[in-house]
Amino acid sequence: MSGRRLAIATAALVVVGLVLLLGIRWLTSGGAPLPSTAGASGGLPAPTRSTVGLPRPDLTPGAINPAATQDNLDVTVCKSGWASSIRPPSAYTSALKVAQIVEYGYADKDPRHYQEDHLVALEIGGAPRDPRNLWPQPNEVRLPDGTAVGSGAKDGLEDYLHSAVCAGAMPLGDAQRLMAGDWIAAWEAAGRP
Repeated sequence: MSGRRLAIATAALVVVGLVLLLGIRWLTSGGAPLPSTAGASGGLPAPTRSTVGLPRPDLTPGAINPAATQDNLDVTVCKSGWASSIRPPSAYTSALKVAQIVEYGYADKDPRHYQEDHLVALEIGGAPRDPRNLWPQPNEVRLPDGTAVGSGAKDGLEDYLHSAVCAGAMPLGDAQRLMAGDWIAAWEAAGRP
């Protein structure tokens, strides 16, 4: 592919991404806002909001899938393969990622350096296609003390919370609020699973 064609294709992708982002915000929300009522969070602290490694709360506050409730865990989040069955196609998340990288104002615009991630994981009832629950999570992030808190750390917390919910050790809503609040604080409080 010639340089000119590559530049045109890249520009077209960015334009399509921005159009998708603007239209998708209201066309595909489909999720519900997180319930604000806090319950017992299994001994983990109430979430706080720092900035390093977390999404912007004005753009990605998190959203939940109304089909997943505390009363139907066995046929939704705790059913093997459920998260995979509702995962949006990569064409959708790839276009959204490009648009959100611009929206977030990241200096590094290389999509390979980000994972389009669900803030509230699908495995704990996060909304699959709602842009309020998706964000371009940097693959590499370090806290001021040097601790790596990129996408791998968040994946460990997602598994930990999924296990706690399915074992009956934590209500689904509490796990969702921990992820949407300050997942890094929750990860540290859980022992960095």
